[in-house]
Amino acid sequence: MVRQVDGATPKERRAWGKAIRDDVPREMAASWSPAEDRPDPVALLLEQSAARVPELVPIRHGRMLVSPFTFYRGAALVMAADLARAPNSGIYVQACGDAHLSNFGSYATPERTLAFDINDFDETHPAPFEWDVMRLVASVVVAAIDHGLGRKVAQGLAQRAARRYREQIRSLSSERFLDVWYSRVDFQGRLQEAQRTYSKTDRQRSRKIWRKARRKTNVGALERLAERVDGQWRIREMPPLIVHADITPLLERQLQAFFEQYVASLPRHLLPLLHHYKLADVARKVVGVGSVGTQAFVALLIGARGDDPLFLQMKEATDSVLERYTVSDLFKHQGERVVFGQRLMQASSDEFLGYASSTTKRRTRLDYYVRQLNDWKASADIATMDAARLARYIEVCAEALARAHARSGSANAIAGYLGKGRSFDKAMGTFAAAYADQNQLDYQAFATASKTGRLQAIHDV
Repeated sequence: MVRQVDGATPKERRAWGKAIRDDVPREMAASWSPAEDRPDPVALLLEQSAARVPELVPIRHGRMLVSPFTFYRGAALVMAADLARAPNSGIYVQACGDAHLSNFGSYATPERTLAFDINDFDETHPAPFEWDVMRLVASVVVAAIDHGLGRKVAQGLAQRAARRYREQIRSLSSERFLDVWYSRVDFQGRLQEAQRTYSKTDRQRSRKIWRKARRKTNVGALERLAERVDGQWRIREMPPLIVHADITPLLERQLQAFFEQYVASLPRHLLPLLHHYKLADVARKVVGVGSVGTQAFVALLIGARGDDPLFLQMKEATDSVLERYTVSDLFKHQGERVVFGQRLMQASSDEFLGYASSTTKRRTRLDYYVRQLNDWKASADIATMDAARLARYIEVCAEALARAHARSGSANAIAGYLGKGRSFDKAMGTFAAAYADQNQLDYQAFATASKTGRLQAIHDV
């Protein structure tokens, strides 16, 4: 049941949040342990894979088996099932649903500045705010241990993430609502500040990442992902990751209808721009870890000049892993759910973000969201970070998450619940360490299922 305090003053909201501590103490999360009726995690993941493209599912399994952290990335459903069986504050926000460390990154705003924010919204859905925080802090411990940092250091980093989230929420709760809405992570400023404290090697690595992101443009993607065939641009095949489908007359009509729906979902001021482009090619493209097996395509559009490409990614949107444990049927179109959540949570979003549907041979409707494939997008290489750099990165992620929650929920209520002290931080650190242990056990069970043939896995793809 979603608790609400509509119409309340900031002071009343803060008092309401503080009062929740009596029923749901902040320390309660520290005593996390698997519920007696906990579902088999392997069974949950196999159930999730049943509706996916059969030949791609083994690739998903293989990517999840690389490490405990890659397993964690693909096991959002398992964690949602666990969190749903534990007490929560009842303070709802538009949750990311999969707020782990690798789902934050940089991208270009429409104003052509570099932004840093949450960048994956496949699972976005209204949910208790702490579910996102718990997903984040547990990912901190899993990633830190995965990359050789000790358990004590990893738990300290998780506490640091929780503290930064709490401090940022408290700061935002004192601001005017419009100021909260327009706030954003000053990523370029943070980069410049960090450069002054980095070692020479770290500065070189940082500049390399920045240059790589700036090269991730539509023109850069044309050189990397496409080739000339009989004078026409075609997406370059890289089986099994990028493959074409036979463009039959029926498929051509379906593509036309799909893009008409997509264009109708966009702001009308973009229509004159899109009129300059024509669809040149479409291919299926395997992406991510947890998303592998869902339908995902890349479309190449070419402008009238012939040298101005636009790459769009069409990604299937299925039910959020949070939906079965919160409020269902908020959106009739899952692509619209993703677009709504992204625009609500991000300070600045891709102008080409939209949605549409297609119909399979069995007349099943598939929902998609559409976005640019490349636009200065970059993710941090967590594996190369030492404890100090990882700590700075974690804090930026926690800030971005707090800002996203403050846009959709009540920062005052969350701040009232979290308070000024370290109770929440310590509880999150303890929880994160305990859940990392659970993730390790689940990863081992998943690996055993692969060895015994319960599930099929294809590695190194």
